[in-house]
Amino acid sequence: MTDLMPAVHQPATDTWPTLARPRSNPVRRAGAAAAIRMIAKDLPATIHLDRNRSYGLGGPAMRVHRTSAFLDRLGHDAGSGFGEAYLAGDWDPEPGTDLADLLVPFAERFSNEETRHLLPKWAQSLRWLVTRSQPGEQENDRAGARENVSRHYDLSNGMFSEFLDPTLTYSAAYFRNDPLADLATASYDELSDAQLRKLDSILDAAGVQSGSRVLDIGCGWASLAIRAAQRGAWVTAITIASQQALLAQRRIADAGVSDRVQVALRDYRDQIGEFDAVLSVEMIEAVGEKYWPVYFDAIERRLAPGGVGVVQAIVMPHARMLATRNTFTWVQKYIFPGGLIPSIKVIEDVTAQHTGLRAEVIRHLGGDYARTLRVWRNRFNERWPVIADLGFDDTFRRMWEFYLAYSEAGFRTGYLDDVQLLLTRR
Repeated sequence: MTDLMPAVHQPATDTWPTLARPRSNPVRRAGAAAAIRMIAKDLPATIHLDRNRSYGLGGPAMRVHRTSAFLDRLGHDAGSGFGEAYLAGDWDPEPGTDLADLLVPFAERFSNEETRHLLPKWAQSLRWLVTRSQPGEQENDRAGARENVSRHYDLSNGMFSEFLDPTLTYSAAYFRNDPLADLATASYDELSDAQLRKLDSILDAAGVQSGSRVLDIGCGWASLAIRAAQRGAWVTAITIASQQALLAQRRIADAGVSDRVQVALRDYRDQIGEFDAVLSVEMIEAVGEKYWPVYFDAIERRLAPGGVGVVQAIVMPHARMLATRNTFTWVQKYIFPGGLIPSIKVIEDVTAQHTGLRAEVIRHLGGDYARTLRVWRNRFNERWPVIADLGFDDTFRRMWEFYLAYSEAGFRTGYLDDVQLLLTRR
């Protein structure tokens, strides 16, 4: 396979300037090639680097179309290069290989305590040469948080509507049976029931009933707020994504609960009042490490006497969080600017040190998230012609395919988990 392949994807670099091929550096390129050989030595996957060079132990396979560009990207930025090479079309899974199945062996190396790194220790010591730090403009103060959130959640209500289930719930569902069984058969038809089961599990844990005063921090498109109002609760739902808030208000009206739900374009730090239940679903990942104490303090301040909080959070092992907390990853660069996934331990430590709250894990949904992501990705690809008509190009398609598959692989291997936490006053 040569570097001249007109049939493979080429991004428009005026639209995607970050995907312009980095300047070739023979030393960095050689280092990237050496890293691939070390990574693949005992990897249950295959990397076809060109016609004459293949590495790995077999299994799911990837084909590199443009070897020089692929190595230049890996040598330029270890945190983003692999994903950027996919966006740029430098590589693809071999025909018949699912993208998430290919990424699973890589994720397994990170999730295994004994093989938590892809590279040996001596090579890890050189990562600083090809690792970037998170840029200062992604600070999650009030102005920065609004900008960071809008870059994802205000992309297009129409786009999200095409691949989410009819409840427009953008978080892990809760399936009745083993979510990882028969993953290849995961069906869009099963998603709405699983999402409603997840919403009810949160409301049940918080004791939400008729007359309850509920605060939903980071309300999304209001599926949880609507479900709570249908129980007879009074709900204040807040978000800082303006287009999301507009659609949330329309959905609340369509559900006939406008008299019970107030949607506000408001930062969690500016909310006032007391509530019997404070709920927040997969928002902490966008808060930023600096503001985790502020976030949990805000929850505590809003709880009425006897009130409880329920937070659903994507988490990672504590050691991995510490190792990656200062790096600028592909996900931060392209999907969730300013974000950082916490660990259960850091949530427990922050609540213990900065609040009077106790955090208790009541449910793990990691496997459920893997299945949710598979359904979303299948639906996204199925509905791609409609999404493309909204103004999105093929590089955007590859970006979201990689994001959804990359996340699925993380949850399948335990590199990532999704937990529901009950917050009560000590």
